[in-house]
Formats: sequence, structure tokens, C-alpha cells
Amino acid sequence: MTRFGYTLMTEQAGPRELVGHAVAAEQTGFDFEVCSDHFSPWLTSQGHAPHAWTTLGAVAHATDAVELMTYVTCPTMRYHPAVVAQQAATLQILADGRFTLGLGSGENLNEHVIGRGWPTVTRRHEMLTEAIHVIRELLTGDLVDWKGEHFQIDSARLWDVPDDGVPLAVAVSGEDSVKAFAPLSDHMVAVEPTGDLVKAWHSERRSAGISNPARVIGQIPICWDPDPDEALRRAHDQFRWFAGGWAVNADLPTPAGFAGATQFVRPEDTSESIPCGPDLDAIVDAVGEYWKAGFTDIALIQIGGDHQEMFLKEAAGRLLEKLRSAAESTST
Repeated sequence: MTRFGYTLMTEQAGPRELVGHAVAAEQTGFDFEVCSDHFSPWLTSQGHAPHAWTTLGAVAHATDAVELMTYVTCPTMRYHPAVVAQQAATLQILADGRFTLGLGSGENLNEHVIGRGWPTVTRRHEMLTEAIHVIRELLTGDLVDWKGEHFQIDSARLWDVPDDGVPLAVAVSGEDSVKAFAPLSDHMVAVEPTGDLVKAWHSERRSAGISNPARVIGQIPICWDPDPDEALRRAHDQFRWFAGGWAVNADLPTPAGFAGATQFVRPEDTSESIPCGPDLDAIVDAVGEYWKAGFTDIALIQIGGDHQEMFLKEAAGRLLEKLRSAAESTST
């Protein structure tokens, strides 16, 4: 059964508002909630970037049953993997087992702030691979000494670890990342509905002798609004960075850089990749590309921090009904 999630997008709302949105999304009926982990918004017009882990701790206590996830955390530069392991263990305890640790190789936008430069994608994948090993070792609760190419751990132990551990979901975008991370993670994260990528992921896991079922977790931006012109304006204003693709988005360092790189993106260009307006069926069609590609979990981003309450009250419930009905009919 396809599951549908709600995105707590830290780039477009403050921490108090995000906790309120999380509670409302659970009450509306979303199956899970993912939280972005950014030091900076993509564009200045988004206007926010609270600390994801602090926010998620509050969300864990304010909600009851909805599953939670980072989408995604980079455990290699801004955070040391030992710190990520401790954060994940603590959050899993607070969430009573509802948390999945989503990991990725990061973006320059968030990681350059610590003054260590920005590695090549090959080096970032090497660092993430080593970080995953470190995190898994620490989540055992055992004393860990580690000396690798990128990280060193001296006599470290997590004193509060969840009984059932923390599942790891890792972001992939192509053949190299699939080969590197499919054998190391429990679940897959991707932001484009590419069926070949999903098939390659499952194939790599089978080749590694892994038979445990894996979730494939995707995310899609939407801009629901009763006024289609307002929806298009808002999507272009706050989400035109999305048009750059991951190869570009991973390397630009500042919101000013994203503004410059997307200055020629037109509103109609934005609407080609983001469903905008009141038509719920159009949103269902766009989301459907993900479950048709083999995704098991799909998180929605409603664009606009000031428009979450309206979306959750007026549209989200009806949209979930349509999504579940369409996904079920496709699978039968």
C-alpha cells in the first residue's frame, strides 16, 4: 500500500509554526512526516531555517502516532556522524520508535558555513559511506574507537539508545550512489520518479544478499490554492530553485546564488514541474508518477509557509482520499 506524507519544510516556516503544522497534518490523516534539515533557505523569499532536530524533538512530543523522518541530514560536515548518531538515538526514544534517519551527501548551501570548503561528489560519497558505518556502530550502544580516512572516534559510547535501533534511509540520484548505498541502508530516498533507479536499488540489495523489504521514499512539491494565479506566483517566487536539478542545487552556496541562477526561470517553467492551483486531480496525476515508478512512500511539500493551515483544512483530507483511491486502483 502506498503511503503519503507531509513535509515540515524548515525553509518556509518557523519552529512554532512547524510543530503546529505537524499536529494538524497528523490529525488530517497523513501517514508520515518528513523534515528538511537546512542552515539556510534556498531563496530569501522563503525566509526561515530553524534547527531541524530541535523542532523534531518538539514534534515527537506533540504528535502521537505519525512516523517521523529527516529528509535529509548530511552527517559529514556541519554535523559529525557521532553527533548525528546521538541525535537520532535520542529522537527515536522521544518518538517511541516512530523515527527514521534520512541521510544524504548534502548541499553546499548548508555545509559551507563551517568553513571547510565543499568536496567533490566522489569525496562526498566516500565521506557519507564512512559516516554510515560510524553511525551504525554507535547505535549499538557499544564503546566505539574508529579511525578512518575522514573521521576519527575516540572512546565514544551512546548511553541512551532505543531498543529497536534506528532505521536508515539514504538519498541516491544515480548509478554510483545506488551501488554505494543500497547495501548500507534500510530504505531508499530519491526526489525524481525514476523507475530504473528503483529497480537498480532493489537489484543491488539482492546482489548483496539483503532480503529485508525496503521502502522507497520520494517527495514532490505542490502549490494548492483556490486561486490558480496566486498558486503559480507563489511557486515561482519560492520554488523556482527546484528547476535547476540536483547537480546544480548541490553546488550553489547561497540564496543569492540560487536567485541569480534562476533569474530567467519563468512562471510557466515552474508550472511544468509543480502542479499549481485548486485542481486536486492534477496533483494526483503528478504524484502518481512516483508510485508507478515503484515508490512506496511519497511526501508532499505544500509551497508557502503562510498557506499550510488553509491547505490542511480545506484540501489535504480530500487530496489524501483521492491519492489513496488512485494508488489502490493502479495496484490492482
